Amino acid sequence: MSRPQSGTYPVYFDKYISLVNADDLISAFIDQRELIGGFFDSIPESKADYAYAPGKWTLKQLLQHIIDTERIYAYRALSFSRNEEQSLPGFDENAYAISSEADSRTWNNLCGELKQLRTSTELLFESFTSLQLEKSGKANGNPCTVIAAGFIIVGHVYHHQQIVIDRYL
Repeated sequence: MSRPQSGTYPVYFDKYISLVNADDLISAFIDQRELIGGFFDSIPESKADYAYAPGKWTLKQLLQHIIDTERIYAYRALSFSRNEEQSLPGFDENAYAISSEADSRTWNNLCGELKQLRTSTELLFESFTSLQLEKSGKANGNPCTVIAAGFIIVGHVYHHQQIVIDRYL
């Protein structure tokens, strides 16, 4: 489960994949367990409705965005591994955030959902064979491999962790 090669995913995602230190996807997931299980839990509920500027997401919306994005990329990986021939749709992260109603949930509930989802995501990627990891498909009209989707998931969380540190805490 080595790093995806440049050209096997849209260039836009270099910013996420470059944040992943591990060269092996399963190691990358393992390395991120402390962040998933501890970092978000360490943020008090009293900060969860905070947005750092007008029109920006609250922490709850940001965490829901991480959850939604992980689900979408896990689905893309599953679809590509199963030889899906149709281009999967893209998604508008801002429209999803507005529609999520994340602010009506508790921070603890969102943190719990992320942990459960990550366990499921890890099991999904562990189930893929080497051949399946190299398969590709299209989403939003762009090609991407299964392995790249996994690295994007991990890097996306690191990206938002840094935003939380820089702008919310």
